[in-house]
Amino acid sequence: MEISNGKLFWLVILRVVIGWHFLYEGIVKLTNPNWSSVNYLMDSQGYFKEYFYSWAANPDTVKIIDLLNIYGLIAIGLGLILGLFSRVAAWAGVLLLLTYYISHPPCYWLTYAMPSEGNYLFVNKVLIEMITLIVLSLFPTGRRIGIDRLIFGKK
Repeated sequence: MEISNGKLFWLVILRVVIGWHFLYEGIVKLTNPNWSSVNYLMDSQGYFKEYFYSWAANPDTVKIIDLLNIYGLIAIGLGLILGLFSRVAAWAGVLLLLTYYISHPPCYWLTYAMPSEGNYLFVNKVLIEMITLIVLSLFPTGRRIGIDRLIFGKK
């Protein structure tokens, strides 16, 4: 599928901006010695809350989740920014965001410890970013502008 230069420009901008969001979140967590996912896991609501509570109850599991979260965010962010394995990075981002979404479903009847930025019913910024990554995975922008072009060639 050929993408016009104008569309390609905006798709790459979108890929880089989302990549920056992931990278920055990972770096902030990496550089904060007090950061842990345990409070987030214990704040889970919805159908899967017991699953997330069980993760939070095991300190070894929390350490693994923390490392996967930090380095996953950084790797996904770099992949999207650099256009390096950009489809893999996009789908890894979808999986990570899906975990966040099912942990904290946006429903007005659920109460969370941390205040929300708005009033949501099923659709929130996590879902929007997740769907955007799915759309980005359908367009090979990394193969036009990114390291994927060097690895896979232009298609």
